[in-house]
Order: sequence, then structure tokens, then C-alpha cells
Amino acid sequence: MDAEDKKKLKKLMEKDAKTFRTPTGFWHWVVASLGAVLVVFYFYAAGVASVGTQFHLGIYVFITYVLVFLLYPVGVTWIRGVMNLVLAFLLTSVLAILLVYKDHAIYYEHIMGLADTFKGDGVGAGLAQAMTLWPLFLVTIVLAVVLHIVDTWCAKKWDNQPTSSDVLFAVVAAGVVYYWLSQFEALNWRAGAENELDALISITGILISFEVCRRVLGWSMTIIGASMISFAYFGPYLPSLLAHRGFSFERICNALFLTTNGVFGVMANVLATYVILFIFFGAFLHKSGAGRFFIDLPLALAGRSTGGPAKVAVMASALFGSVSGSAIANTVSTGAFTIPLMKRAGFRPHVAGAIEPAASIGGMFLPPIMGAGGFLMAELTGLPYSYIMMISVGPAMLYFFSVFCMIHFEAKKLNIIGIKDEEFPHWKEVLKAGWYYALPLVIITILMLVGRSPGFAAFWATFSCIAVSWVNKETRMGPKEIWEAIQTGARNTLIIGATVGVIGVIVGVISLTGMGLKFSDLIIALAGNSLLLAIILIALASLVLGMGVPVTASYLIVAVLAVPALGAFGVAAIVAHQIVYWLSQDSNITPPVCVAAYAGAAIAGSDPWKTGWTAFKFAKMLYVVPLLFAFTPSILFQGKVIDAKIPEMDAPFASVIKVEVEENQEVLRGDVLALIMAGGEVVQVKARRDATVTQVFSRPGAMVEPGDNLVRTEISPTPYRIFSSFLSASLGTIAFSSLMMGYWLRRTSVVEWILLAGATFLLFWPTFLTDGIGLVIVAGILYMQKSKNKRDEGLATGPA
Repeated sequence: MDAEDKKKLKKLMEKDAKTFRTPTGFWHWVVASLGAVLVVFYFYAAGVASVGTQFHLGIYVFITYVLVFLLYPVGVTWIRGVMNLVLAFLLTSVLAILLVYKDHAIYYEHIMGLADTFKGDGVGAGLAQAMTLWPLFLVTIVLAVVLHIVDTWCAKKWDNQPTSSDVLFAVVAAGVVYYWLSQFEALNWRAGAENELDALISITGILISFEVCRRVLGWSMTIIGASMISFAYFGPYLPSLLAHRGFSFERICNALFLTTNGVFGVMANVLATYVILFIFFGAFLHKSGAGRFFIDLPLALAGRSTGGPAKVAVMASALFGSVSGSAIANTVSTGAFTIPLMKRAGFRPHVAGAIEPAASIGGMFLPPIMGAGGFLMAELTGLPYSYIMMISVGPAMLYFFSVFCMIHFEAKKLNIIGIKDEEFPHWKEVLKAGWYYALPLVIITILMLVGRSPGFAAFWATFSCIAVSWVNKETRMGPKEIWEAIQTGARNTLIIGATVGVIGVIVGVISLTGMGLKFSDLIIALAGNSLLLAIILIALASLVLGMGVPVTASYLIVAVLAVPALGAFGVAAIVAHQIVYWLSQDSNITPPVCVAAYAGAAIAGSDPWKTGWTAFKFAKMLYVVPLLFAFTPSILFQGKVIDAKIPEMDAPFASVIKVEVEENQEVLRGDVLALIMAGGEVVQVKARRDATVTQVFSRPGAMVEPGDNLVRTEISPTPYRIFSSFLSASLGTIAFSSLMMGYWLRRTSVVEWILLAGATFLLFWPTFLTDGIGLVIVAGILYMQKSKNKRDEGLATGPA
């Protein structure tokens, strides 16, 4: 890349995660020591001995918050002024409690009484009462001015070092998290009856959490978090669809900071238990020299084939992405090599820049790591992570196969051949020379499959990276390299760690207000009886949310909101989570945001908007696979749920006379499931397919209405159905890829394209009959295109 392209890429990366400092001297060693403590502590907890819940969660948040304030600057001048005012108020409050007020409870009553006056008696009465606290506000303003002047001086004198306010913010953050750590048991005992000091600490903790998020990820996610606080506070004043009883600011902050349902909730637990260990593992794996092997092997396998460099990008992205937690990081790391190769082979810049991010997001679906989403899924569903891994491999490979096929058709259309001007070693030679670099991935997979925890697997796989590095003299990891890997791993955790507080706030407010049930009711009401429409609505919600928050956070939020709605349509919990997880990745490659695609555009030197839409075209399988999950769950080794519902009838309601089946009973197609009385007539409700009864919703005597669920049955995922699903999905993927590229043996005509669309639908539907019909249609299209090619060849060779 030239200097201009590098500048664009740097600016884009700063948009994804604000640039952090690289302190020197004393602060360098403070930051390095904290990072080392983070790595060593969690490796100890994963591989040596377990620790208490408060230490497991608290130390992660403690070190993350402190490192963020020391490494990430506050921002432009006006933001620094506002944050200095906030910091000054916090410091003045501490001084007032220590030096002026006899007890923190009195101070709390004064401050909260002021807020209550504004709310209850109006602005005038509130301002009048505020004047009685003028000394507090005067000291706050004076202290804010002093902090701002000192900060400006520090920034000019010691560039790239924390300023005075950064250090003070770090101290405040450390103080509030330490309070939670030290008072953990006492807070549990007085849950629901927190004292005034608890409230002051929780309010401060929420403010600190928002500032941590803003410094690392910008305003979008911070504003969403603040909006959720407002939603919880102003519940009674909202439209009826969203209204709830509302909560006081104190109650909201106590629930979100002092309990394990907010800042220290599911996101913090998953990050501290699994994700950061795999981020550390990724840093050690990269340092071991495996990165070069992950490029060389795909290059030897596919470099010379049609569209070879692009196929290398897919394979390399799969290898890198399986251990990476970020699509944009995957795009930058592998794209720096593969995108120039693709351009040199003949791919247009915007196509080269689009293929890499389209392939890179596939790593989020591919075990053994799957970003952070797989671990969250295991936590939310209660299923072992090894099971999540097992069912995720097939769909992930299907996604990569789709991108691979699209590349092949695109290369054929543009007549792009592989790399011919360079000599590559045979893939067997590359594999023989570097096969051992795959051992850490093998170790991590085997340990999880035999039942070990993901943390334990990451612990030993990380040590295996050090051992692997010693096979090659050039990559051996000594104390210096290990220290560098530790520092890289610790810093890499900050980007996702900064989401802990605000994601905790969002998920906590959803739980506190019952918003999840309201959202589910809204989806069900808008979708009617259409599961397809429900998935489309969830995809739109995920796309909009993904514009402001990282994809892992988007998955967690949408899962809390949308999984119950999908459950109402008879979708199994694990299938619903997989649907939401796949859809949560769409903001990486779907305009207008598509940050990963913009990173590819920066490397390729192409138009970002054009690159984004092209990436969207190559990644269309991202939207197809969730539909396969919903309508052919055998692809996830899950049974298909079929609900027997009350049929439409003349009477507005009916009563259940008799239920003929019990739970776990096998039924055949046409068997009577229940008898109902409607308008003086007895109506039989029959089974539509051979299945097993999993749930009976209504008992004899119950009043029911048309459309109500009566009995839920499930078609078991037999080996035949699983094989049929994967066969159909594979055949459908080939046809779908051709459909998207508008090319098979030649460019498709309008008629051929329409026929191919019908064939694609039939091939995706998992029965041998539909597959057969689809293949016949595809064969017809191939015959038509071959005939046209022969005719064109005849015209080209005919007499002039």
C-alpha cells in the first residue's frame, strides 16, 4: 500500500477502535505490569485452581477499566472539558463527604433530594434548592478548570503519556470496582435494601462504564446505553407498546452495577471465563510463526487454480478467522497479503477489496474459537461448548464453500487465471515443513471434545504454541517473545472488554423492564404466522443495532430480545441462537456501515461504497444459512418442530374434549391428536407428519381459539435427514453462487437466471424429489449454455 492508502486504513481502524497510546518510561511499566497480571491471573484460574466469583469477574473489569483510562485518550478539547467537569464533581463529592458532611448518607440525601425537587416541583424549585449547594458547585468548577489546564500542559510536555485526569479517572474506576470486590458477599446479603454508599458507588460505576466504552468504541454504543437508562427511568411516560412502571435512577444503577445482572453479568462472565483466554491464545499462536504457514498452505493449494489468489484469501481467512475474534482484524491481517495478489491476478480493486471481508466474517462461524459468540451461546443455552462446536462446523464450511464458488464463477466470467509467474512449493512440501503449526488448534479441539472446559483447553494450547515455536530456529519464543505475546494479548482484550459495562447496562435494563417480552410480542404481532417474516424483521433489527455496537454485543442483545419470539414459532433454542448469531454478523459487510468491507477497500485502494455492496454480494450466504436453520434444522442436527394448531372454524372458540396423545409418544401421519368441540360439532386434529410429541399445550376442558397451539411434535434428526439436508444445502449453494454471479458456463440470460432461481430453491429444500427436479432444471440450463457456446464458436470460426 502507498502512504495515502495506509493513512485511510489507519483512519478506518481508529473508527473501529480509537487509537491507544504507547506510553514510555514509568507508565509503560505500569501498563505492562497490569497486562501481565491479567494474563497470568486468568491462566492460573483456567489451568491451576479456580477462584471466587468476585475475583473472577472483578479483576477482569478492574484491570480493563484502569488500562483503558491509561491507554486511551479522552478525545478533543471540548470532550476533555466536559469529562474534567464530571471528574471534578466526583472528586469534590469525595472531599465533601470526608471533610464537610458528618456522614455520606447526609450528602446522599442532599444530592438525591435536589434531583427529586427538579422532578417533582419543577425547574424553578430545583434551581432554588441548588443554590443552597453553591459551595459544592463552585469548588467543582474551579477544580475542573485546574484539571483542564494541567491536562493541556501534560499533553504538550509528555506526548503519548496519560494526563492527570486520566490517572484520576483510573483511580476512581479502581475504587468503585474494588468496592464491589470487597463488599461482594455483603452486597448479596442486602440485595434490594442497599444503603446510601452503595447507591453512590453504583451511580459512579455506571458513569465510569460509559466513559470506558466511549473512549474505546466511540459515541454510538455509549448513546445506546444511555438511551436504555432513559428507557428504564421514563417507563410510565412512553407509548403503551413500550410503557412500564419505571424505576428510580438509584434503583436502576444499583441493579446494573451492584448485582451480577448488569456490568458484572453474562458478558463479563463469558469474557473472563473464555474469550480473553482465547485472545491470549491467538496472540501466542501468531507469535509462534503459525501466521506464515496459514498463508503458505492455501497459496500452495489454490494459488495456480482459476481465480487462485481469491481462493487463497478464502482459505487463509478460514484459518486465521477460526482463532480471531474480529472480522476487521482478520481482513487487515490476511488482506494485506491477499488483496494485492488478487489485484495483480486481474480482479478489479473493488472486487479484491470485497472478497477478503466476505471471507473473513466466516471465521466467526468456524470452530474452535468462533469469536466470542460461541461461548456466549453456550452460556445462554446451557449446552456444552463442544456441542456448539460440533453443530457449527457444517454451516461454517457451507459459507466458505459459497464464497469459494462465487469466486470461481467471477474468475471464469472475467477469465482470471491463477498465479503463473511465481514458483510455489507443492502443498505436500508446505504441509510437511509446517504441519506442527496446526497442533495448538488440534489440541484445543481435542481437549474440548473430550469434555474439558474451553478455558482449560486454551491454557494448554497456549503453552503448546511456545513448544511449537521451538521447532523452527527462526520462530523460537524466548522470554522476550513471550513477554511481547502477553502484552499483545492483554491489549487485544481491551476492545471487547470496553463493551462489558454498557452491554451489561443494556441486557440488565432489558431484564429489569421486561422489554424482551414486549419485543417478542411485537415481532409475533408484525410477523403474524410467518416465520420467514419474523426472521426478516430480526435481520433488520440486527443490522440497525450492528451499526452502533460490535457484532458480539449485537448478538447478545438481539438474542435476549429475539430468541423468545422465535421460540413462539416453534424454533428450538439452539437453532434460534444460531439464527441470531449469523444475522448479527451482517453489519460487517452490509452497507451503510460494513467496517470490514471498508478496511478491504482501504487496502485495495477502491471506492468504499462500491466495495461494501460487492462484499454484500459475495456474503449473501450469510442470510441464506439462517433460513436453512429455521426450515431445515437437521443441518444443525436438530429436529424439526411441527405444531398442531386449532383449525379455522365457524365458531369463535372451541373446547378441548379429549387429548389422545402424551408427551414423548410416537405418532404417525394422520393419527388423531385431539378432539375439540366447535359450534356443536366434533373436530379431529390430526398429525401432519410422523413425529414425536414433545409438548401438550391444552388439556380436556380448556377453551381454545383458531390458531392456538394444541400439541407440539418434533421430527427426529435421523442420519438420513441430516445427510439429505447437507446434500441439498451443498447443491443449493452451488446453484445459489451461480445465481448471484449471473454466470455458469457463460453469462446467464434473463430466462436462464429465472430458471436458476427456481432450481436453487428446489435444491435447498431437503428431499430427493426436489433435488432431482432442481438438478434436471440445472442440467437444462447447462445444455442451453453449451449449445450457445457451440453456436458462438461456429460463428467465430465460420467464413468471414
